[in-house]
Amino acid sequence: MKISRLSILILIAGIAACTSSQKDQSETTGKQRIVCVAKQLTELIYALGAGDQLVGVDLSSTYPPAAQKLTKVGYHRLLNAEGIIALKPTVVYHDGNVAPEAVMTQLEKVGVPMKVFKDAHTIPEVKALFDTLASQFGAQKQADSLKTKLDADLAKAATDVKQYKTVPKVAIIHFGRVINNYLVIGKAGTASYMLDLAGGKNVMDTLKGMKPLSPEIISKAQPDIILVTDFGYDRMGNADKLATLPGIALTPAGKNKKIYRIEEHDLIYLGPRTGENVQLLMKLIHQ
Repeated sequence: MKISRLSILILIAGIAACTSSQKDQSETTGKQRIVCVAKQLTELIYALGAGDQLVGVDLSSTYPPAAQKLTKVGYHRLLNAEGIIALKPTVVYHDGNVAPEAVMTQLEKVGVPMKVFKDAHTIPEVKALFDTLASQFGAQKQADSLKTKLDADLAKAATDVKQYKTVPKVAIIHFGRVINNYLVIGKAGTASYMLDLAGGKNVMDTLKGMKPLSPEIISKAQPDIILVTDFGYDRMGNADKLATLPGIALTPAGKNKKIYRIEEHDLIYLGPRTGENVQLLMKLIHQ
């Protein structure tokens, strides 16, 4: 059924009116209606005590558990404009890693405001992000507490890692929902940084970013341990089935079934729980 140009214009006008009304309401109550399509930002918003201002998130925003109860607007690289607009947000938060571009253009055309926060890849950067987000919610005291705890947790991890005398060779596998394929994570990135803090070594140290899993890549690397993020692990179900993926059976990890599940939100980005997550990772790779 074709929709007339007039109908489309009426729809856009209606959406714009709703957006304006929501903006007026947020200015009166001091609360926003935020759609957040960046998992790092979602966790931080909750940690700062502003989770009640979130009305929708992307599929990768899985922490804390409360975020999983919110309306989903698609994967952050496969967003749905209609789903976002239907939530009548006063603002959309993201870190720039969003797609398709046409969706962002459509949101701009109907007047949905957007705020971009640069994602944080180092501890100083994530602390700065705490402060930047805190300024949005008047939550500097909470941000300061988060930074103090993060420092303490990282200090404990740095002490605990000294008890281990070996450095396990680890491969990290992640399922790419956009290309519908398993990927290996290269050296540059948050996951490798956390692995280093936990006393491990990413054997994919010659790769940048993520590359499709192949027999040549994984068998050449010969990891002792393979970590698979939750979505990809759950698709296969267990270590035996994961060992049937290309090349994995030919590695020490595959032969010894040292293939472990790890939550994406514990490994792929930095946040208030990073020190705790390094300790969790440490126990996993040294068991």
